[in-house]
Amino acid sequence: MVCHYALDDLTFDEHISVHAPNRTGAADPAAFAAAARLVYLLAGVSYYKAAAPPVIEVDTALTTAERTLLEAFYLDGLGEYAFRNGLDLSTVRIDAAHRPSTDTTAEPPAGNRPLIPFGGGIDSIVTVQGVRHAQPDADIALFVMSRAGDRFDAIESAAAVTGLPIVRGERRIDDQILRSAELGFRNGHVPVTGVLSAVALLAAAFDGRDTVVMSNEWSASLGNLTHLGREVNHQWSKSLSFENLLRTVLDGTPDLDTNYYSWLRCFSELWVARRFATMTQFHPVFRSCNRSFHLDRAVRMDRWCGTCDKCCFIDLILAPFMAATDLAAVFDGAEPLDNPELTDTFAALAGLSDDAKPFECVGDVDECRVAVLLASARPDRSANHLLGALAARTSAVVPGEVTRYAAELLQPLGTHNIPDHHAPDDLLG
Repeated sequence: MVCHYALDDLTFDEHISVHAPNRTGAADPAAFAAAARLVYLLAGVSYYKAAAPPVIEVDTALTTAERTLLEAFYLDGLGEYAFRNGLDLSTVRIDAAHRPSTDTTAEPPAGNRPLIPFGGGIDSIVTVQGVRHAQPDADIALFVMSRAGDRFDAIESAAAVTGLPIVRGERRIDDQILRSAELGFRNGHVPVTGVLSAVALLAAAFDGRDTVVMSNEWSASLGNLTHLGREVNHQWSKSLSFENLLRTVLDGTPDLDTNYYSWLRCFSELWVARRFATMTQFHPVFRSCNRSFHLDRAVRMDRWCGTCDKCCFIDLILAPFMAATDLAAVFDGAEPLDNPELTDTFAALAGLSDDAKPFECVGDVDECRVAVLLASARPDRSANHLLGALAARTSAVVPGEVTRYAAELLQPLGTHNIPDHHAPDDLLG
């Protein structure tokens, strides 16, 4: 499919395709069209950011739920973009005709053919293995999105270990956006997980799948800082707020009878890390370092860089649950916790400095503080000076006794949309 957008006389084309080489389901044309419309509505954010105009003209009528989703997508989803560019997007207006909604009352899909977006990191690996355990007879497929003709080794290696079929989405953003600096456009972070979610729904419709299962954990709903009185959350399109807004749109789209939820919604990154630590078959191949996903293959890394915020966070959150020698092997001699020059990075992750939580997909400061204390208490980490120094600083700010505090973060937290037939044992009690 091709999506067309314009900023006055400047036009953009975005190309999106889906492929299911091992296709076993039948595509529903009405569902595919409904999902394609949703992709069109959300993918436009990448072109809006080039100039941030005060009015967004939509050439298709919107239901109340669709308008509410779009308003939040541009205001909260672009919160980091607005902060970095010094913008106030609260007055941006969406100009579109009204379309009556049709509320569905049908039972939710059975979830027997789930599609799981997969990124090769600990979150999506834990989700895949968890859904497999909860529903052994489910016909599961992975969903992987990339640029046309491109593949990320960091995803492909971990996907191969699952042994599951892959449904692929390919997205080609207009080249003009990739030349933003050269052409004088504004640039910044967009709620890309929201776009990926829409393309996953498109792929599900194409392959006759009834559920899209995300891997967005509890702390994805927690922000980084406040800007002009509003919370700025780098992970807003991974939040419960976005999930519920999109689910409301789906409830009013009878042609698209697809469930959408996150399997990790009510769990902390500590809970995820504890589960992943037992999945030893994935330890040699998983990767979450952003430098493994660089668009330019010439600078894309085939290993952990060992210095970025993501590398530091993953090392820290796994340190309480994996042997020091095992984590050293994961990072191939460049483990962040062994690098004292990264002390400030770890301090920011744990909220021990004046710096805000990094604008990355990392956990909450409380999760990081507990990880520091639990990891520093391990006998095989007793000689780690970086951890020892962080633990001394953390002990002064963590309230109460760390074992109790850690126990709270290792239990279900908050609300969720996980159906019983996919739910982990922790929720079924």
